[in-house]
Formats: sequence, structure tokens, C-alpha cells
Amino acid sequence: MRLNTYPQKKSWSELVKRPVLKREKLTETITEIFDEVSKNGDNALIEFNRKFDNAEVETIKVSQKEVIEAESLVGDALKSAIRQAKENIAKFHASQVPQTEKIETVKGVLCWRENRAIGKVGIYIPGGTAPLFSTVLMLAIPAQLAGCTEIVLCTPPDKEGKINPAILYAAKLCGVTEIFRTGGAQAIAAMTLGTESIPAVYKIFGPGNQYVVAAKEFAQNYKVAIDMPAGPSEVLIIADEEAVPAFCAADLLSQAEHGSDSQVVFLTTDEKVLEETVRETEKQLAVLPRNEMAAEALRNSHFILMETLDEALEFSNQYAPEHLILAMENAEQYISRIENAGSVFLGNYSCESAGDYASGTNHTLPTNGFAKNYSGVSLDSFVKKITFQNLSEEGLRNLGKTIEIMAEAEGLSAHKNAVSIRLKEQNERL
Repeated sequence: MRLNTYPQKKSWSELVKRPVLKREKLTETITEIFDEVSKNGDNALIEFNRKFDNAEVETIKVSQKEVIEAESLVGDALKSAIRQAKENIAKFHASQVPQTEKIETVKGVLCWRENRAIGKVGIYIPGGTAPLFSTVLMLAIPAQLAGCTEIVLCTPPDKEGKINPAILYAAKLCGVTEIFRTGGAQAIAAMTLGTESIPAVYKIFGPGNQYVVAAKEFAQNYKVAIDMPAGPSEVLIIADEEAVPAFCAADLLSQAEHGSDSQVVFLTTDEKVLEETVRETEKQLAVLPRNEMAAEALRNSHFILMETLDEALEFSNQYAPEHLILAMENAEQYISRIENAGSVFLGNYSCESAGDYASGTNHTLPTNGFAKNYSGVSLDSFVKKITFQNLSEEGLRNLGKTIEIMAEAEGLSAHKNAVSIRLKEQNERL
């Protein structure tokens, strides 16, 4: 852990940096993977499964039989939990369906906008150190609500070439149309380029390590859209004297256990809370099953004593965290001060894991400072928005002169004529 006491603002730019791999190495590796998948398709994916996941697989596609059998391998308690989470997530995302409203901008000129689903989407589900079946819910539910006709899922297999049953159960529950056992950057390449088994998609969703994020960025060179740069997980907590150190430590570790490249940041204005949170973090870390990974993440993390809450909020906006927890009294009064964050948790009882699993909000969120210019996944992420306009004869008469003047001023005579010829026809007929 890195402890900092009242850091000067000039040092903040260093404190908000995330641990990253060298970009040159990433780009070189991703290019090689895309080239290999382009040349050898499924065979390349089978070889990458062997190389990166130590998994022997004969076929990339998961059969319907495997999906059906997986249901019996998931315990009733977990099934019930998944169904409740699905209900909450669906309820929250269904509320985002817009009502079409036609606006008359000028008498006789109607304008409106309608959603159209992105036909083919790919969702990437991490499955290495932790099989994130919850991410299936977060991505497949809004995709299904949006009306996406093809929902393709890729996830890495275990050493026996199998997919975690909970992932398969959630996929079936949420309308995933095809499932493939391949992970990492090669899965992104497959959904971008297409292989013998895996169809090329129009947009790719899902979190992952820095290789997956780099592959998603690379996919855009092939005119495939992505949800956002969603990489290693992170959380920032702002705590006042009313914070509960044990709760704060638990939230910090919940993100640290995602992976060694995760980062957690703790800010407080109370020295006692800082000291107790550090002790609690060490205490809880000692009994955490994934403590080696969490300990590595903590080495790249910061515990900072700030002068004021205003300063802490300013630091947070500069950091732009994926998850922001306000562990403080009257947390809601600070909402208007939050400019950059993926998802915000208010008060001592709003644990970050609620958003990860079942409160209803989406947990696929921008990381690495991208909360400054990206939103988390929502229903909007799975649709295109098409604008419409309908001009009556009266509408064209009311707006025509404005269009003609503007087109002429730009030197675009054909644009002007498209209006003039219609107005002339009207005048001759009338």
C-alpha cells in the first residue's frame, strides 16, 4: 500500500496514473493475434486455447446439449439468485426504453428519432481467474431488451475445455444465441473478423485485461464498434469520520481481488479512519482466498489523507474512477459535485458488489480514466438512433427560403435547387 498525507495538487497527476503494460508490446502482440485468426480461423483459436489457457478443445462452439446439461450443475440457490438479479437488471434497463415524440419545429415540419437494434453483437465474458457469469446478465439482458437478433458470447474454457455451468445457465436464461469457448484477445479477433464457427459482429461488449482492451480498440480498425475501453477493475472511496473502516476495507478488497492489475484508492479527511481502514484491509486480506492477487493489486494502490472533502472530490474527478463510493454522512448532498465516475455508491450500506451483481445498474463501466468521456453500458449501447423528418407542402413553404439562403451562402447550388424546384412546382400548381 502506498500511504500519502496531504499530497500537493501538483503531485496528483502521478497519483491518478494506473499500472499499464508498455503500449508497443501490446500493439505488437494484438496485431500478431489478429493476423493468426485471420489466416487460420478456428484452428488458430484452438491453438491459442492451448497456449494461453492450457486447454485442449476439439470444437470452438458450445453445443446446445452442453447448455442444457449445465442447468443441472448449477445449484438451486444460485439459480434463484441469478433469476432475482436478472429481474432487477431487466427492470432498470427496461425503464430506459424511450417514448417516440414527434416535434414540430416549424409549422408543417415534423422531426423525431427512433431506436433500431444493432443486429449482431458480441459479448466477451472473462472466465480465467473468476468466471463472471454476472457479466452475462449485464450484457445479454439489455441486448435482448433492445431487440438484437444475434447475441454471440465468447468466454475462455477451463483446462478441460469446458465452460463454467453458471455462465451457460445465465446465457440461456438471457437469450444468448451462440456460445464459443475462446477467450482473450483472440476471442475479440474472432468476433471482429469471423471464423468458420464464429460470426463477425457489428459491436463488441465486455470487460477484460489490458490485452482484451487493446484488442477491442484494434477491432475498430475493421469498422467494428465497441462499448468502451473497459479494462482492469478499480474503485475509489471517499470517507469522512462517519465511515466504517471495516466496510471500506471490504469494498477495497472486493476490487483488488479481480486481478493483480486492478487498482484501489482510499481518500479520507480523518486520520483515525485512515489508520483503521489500513489495519482492516490487512486483517481481511490475510483471510481472503484470493489474497495473493489482491495483495499485488494493493501494491499499486493508494491510501491518501486529504485536507477537505472538497479536495477529495476534486481528486476523484481527476482520477475518474470506474466505481466511486461516498462512505460519508449525507452522501447525497455531494452528488452534484461528481463529474467523472462510472457508477456511484452512496452511504455506508451501498456496497460496490451490489452494483456488480443485483441492484439493477450495469457493471460494465469505463476504467482507466475513461469515465471522463464514456458512460457505462445501458440499453442505448445496443441500439442505433435514426432521425426522421416529414415536411408537408406548408412545411417546405415555411422553411424553404431559409434553406435556399443558407445553401447559396455555402455555394451549394444543387442543395438550393432541391428546394427551389419544389417551391416552383407548388407555385405553378397553386
